[in-house]
Amino acid sequence: MRVQRRIRADFDAATIVVYQAYSQAVAGAALEAGRFVAPFSFTRMTWIKPSFLWLMHRSNWGHKPGQERVLAVRIIRAGWELALSEAVLTTPEPSVHGSAAAWRTAFAGARVHVQWDPERSLRGTPLNHYSIQVGIGRALIRTFADDWVVGLADLTPTVHAIAGLVRAGQSARAQRLLPPERPYPLEPAIARRIQADV
Repeated sequence: MRVQRRIRADFDAATIVVYQAYSQAVAGAALEAGRFVAPFSFTRMTWIKPSFLWLMHRSNWGHKPGQERVLAVRIIRAGWELALSEAVLTTPEPSVHGSAAAWRTAFAGARVHVQWDPERSLRGTPLNHYSIQVGIGRALIRTFADDWVVGLADLTPTVHAIAGLVRAGQSARAQRLLPPERPYPLEPAIARRIQADV
């Protein structure tokens, strides 16, 4: 039986929050401008993740070099769903792509990539369901930065506070500081394309 793949996120009627970790220079410039600006790279893929705890695992709670500042990036749902509707999985799926050759062709030309990874607990333990990360490619990254992003917030102090509580064995208090995440509804065609459970 396949491990469950479901998008869980903080969202409202018009927007969804995704998380990214950046260097001090990139995050500082973005927060000051209220949008992504140089030294943010517009020439390589950027990965966005609606799972807060997956990014905490990836960035080591904002302590990994180059990932010291954790941002909550609020984007329009129309952009998020456009990305998913174009996405190609990072591994071939016969029910979606048919042959491996067809997948390779689709993957090479895709503006968006999707990958599923084990969700993480507060302590970084892999859980028995998967979390999505979405790679926005160079052909779409200006649209992402200029048209989809409607808000940036620095979560670094909260991230460090949660990590401190976890280290102190105060998981219940840490849990209360986590952003809210709930299942995100998907159109059936998009769910099939990205192999998500609904």
